[in-house]
Amino acid sequence: MFQHPAFNILTATCPSRTSLARIANKWTAMVVIALSDGPMRFGDLRTVVDGISGKVLTETLRDLERDGLVTRHAYGEMPPRVEYELTTLGRTLHTPLQALGHWAEKHIEEVLAARETYDARG
Repeated sequence: MFQHPAFNILTATCPSRTSLARIANKWTAMVVIALSDGPMRFGDLRTVVDGISGKVLTETLRDLERDGLVTRHAYGEMPPRVEYELTTLGRTLHTPLQALGHWAEKHIEEVLAARETYDARG
């Protein structure tokens, strides 16, 4: 029986590295967190993820769909309606990404103080 090699994100050729790069992207994290409450339309996502351009949101959603983290549902209605939703796999990312978001909010004052101290040495 064929056995997969052990995956190691520290190895340059490991495919898990591209996965890590995708989920470590700030826009990916924000889209996953936004979609954690349920399906959303493109315009609603763009409103919730403040500061993201339409082009970047489109690219992010396509990448997430390609990786099996988001599904796109197009409804045969007039006017057309499209919604995006986390897949089962995508929902597994919510907890760790939300934890990172909470960490960033909790520690931003310390980070800003450290930056100020560092820049003052310049």
